[in-house]
Amino acid sequence: MTSNIQTHEIEQKLFDAATDFVKERYPQGWGGAGAVYTDAGSLLISVAPEVINDAVHLCMETGAYLEAHKLNERVTHSLCVARDDENTGFKVLTPCGICQERLFYWGGDVKAAVYDPSGQLIFKTLNELQPNHWTKAYSND
Repeated sequence: MTSNIQTHEIEQKLFDAATDFVKERYPQGWGGAGAVYTDAGSLLISVAPEVINDAVHLCMETGAYLEAHKLNERVTHSLCVARDDENTGFKVLTPCGICQERLFYWGGDVKAAVYDPSGQLIFKTLNELQPNHWTKAYSND
């Protein structure tokens, strides 16, 4: 079981790693990245691929989710950050519905960072984000 202190450290570590990565990868202009933490202790970072046809666009977190699948590691935390340019602060982006569906593979207790207008770093479980998720119809609870 992970303590609240360890959970906070993981959450801050994810935020710091993602924002540091964006500053390096996108030194000017817009930048964003997704980051996940796994039960094996891996911290995986990904970006949205640049595409010509927006219909094939993927979310920033998708690459990290796929990497976790490749490594056969369970995702415990997910975070997505973006900034408008190098002179603005970072915003946490709540995972879209598709990314929430991707995360539910690992269970409703996966924690996802959510947008907060005051800029606080807040994580909620998928069960908190979607208390009536369709998988409830198939659970034994």
